[in-house]
Amino acid sequence: MFNAEKVKNDCVEWIRDFFEENGKGCNAVVGISGGKDSSVVAALCVEALGKDRVIGVLMPNGFQHDIDMAKLLVSHLGIRYYIINIKDAVDGLKKNMPFELSEQSRVNLPSRIRMSTLYAVSQSHNGRVANTCNLSEDWVGYSTRYGDSVGDFSPCSNLTVQEVKQIGRVLCLPDVLIDKVPIDGLSGKTDEDNLGFTYAELDRYIREGVIEDKEKKARIDHLHKINQFKLELMPSFMPEN
Repeated sequence: MFNAEKVKNDCVEWIRDFFEENGKGCNAVVGISGGKDSSVVAALCVEALGKDRVIGVLMPNGFQHDIDMAKLLVSHLGIRYYIINIKDAVDGLKKNMPFELSEQSRVNLPSRIRMSTLYAVSQSHNGRVANTCNLSEDWVGYSTRYGDSVGDFSPCSNLTVQEVKQIGRVLCLPDVLIDKVPIDGLSGKTDEDNLGFTYAELDRYIREGVIEDKEKKARIDHLHKINQFKLELMPSFMPEN
């Protein structure tokens, strides 16, 4: 059985240890989307470091229909935050490209600009950038390489969606943030629409190896295989001595 209280406490201690070794006195910088992952990561950082050492960054791309959820989170935690609209940066880069971007490049561009924005905030505020991915997303490559897939420390990358939600409840986050239907923020579709299976099905397969639908199993296995490179260090040539 998953002990959310124990895992939450262990993760809080892990965050404290990370900052003690990799940035004593530094701030945690968290991109806030208004979904469960960034909410839980921000709340864990607040418990570990105190609210004065956590900075939220809200990064709409023009109009964001659910930005009120992100504002609810920073208000609930009482952390300082910045709203930085990335639309001009996204449009400016597209405008100056000497060719038509591929569909996948266009979809992933905002995520990569958001990560550049987080590091700009971090370097200006003595910070360390939090990665907000979870195990379920990482398992099937549901992240943008050099976008939301990176960061300086990652509290939830070994926790499934269901486990993250349980920790969110232990942290007493508003239910509306924990249970909010995840939308990728890139294509406008829900995560599960894009993936072709539910997170509940994926999480059970990851933890128990059980899935009834053979087609969904094959799709999960395929996505896991072709996306493993996202979780590995960049290959580097090693010259012989």
